[in-house]
Parts: sequence; C-alpha cells; structure tokens
Amino acid sequence: VQLQASGGGLVQAGGSLRLSCTASDIVFSAHIMSWYRQAPGKQRELVAAITSASNKNYADSVKGRFTISRDNANNTVYLEMNSLKPADTAVYYCKAQRRGFARAYWGRGTLVTVSS
Repeated sequence: VQLQASGGGLVQAGGSLRLSCTASDIVFSAHIMSWYRQAPGKQRELVAAITSASNKNYADSVKGRFTISRDNANNTVYLEMNSLKPADTAVYYCKAQRRGFARAYWGRGTLVTVSS
C-alpha cells in the first residue's frame, strides 16, 4: 500500500494551496481518508476527514477555510486550503483507514510553509 501526497510548498499568508494524496493497492472507496498535520515541536493533529459516504469533519482551527474531498475513481483525496495562516505551517500527512479495522496507512507527508 502506498499513499503519495503532493502539493505542499511555500505560500504567503492569505494564500491557497491544494494538497493531493493518491493511494494504491487498497480498496480506496472503502476507506476513511484523513489529513493530519504536524508542526515543529507539536503533536500530530487531525485536520480533516472524509468517510466512504463523503461525510466530512474538520478541526475547529480550519473550519470555513479548508475543504476535503475525494475522487474514488482516481483513488485520490484532496485538501483545498484557503486563507492560509502562519499557524498552518506543518508537514501534512494523509491517512487511510477502513472503518472497524485498527490498521491505518500513512503517506510520507508534504511540507506546507505559510509566511507572514
């Protein structure tokens, strides 16, 4: 199983980025797909998640600014990030986990840096 995340980069505060994560060798449509982030010196935290039925939930800190979506035909989950803040600076990871299963799969992460 591989999760390949991309789309990170350097952006000014107020700007936008779109992250993508493409999965291989899993039944993508059956997995809950999530984005997490980890800032330097901080614990990894959940940013957004989307179920196989496309139900979504977001961390309070990103509600109204970030949008998670999925394309089951292309095994890809997206994170559209708008109105970015320096506090959004982190390595962003995607995760796949099937409901009811303990095992989860993680991508390597993509760095997002927001300058003030």
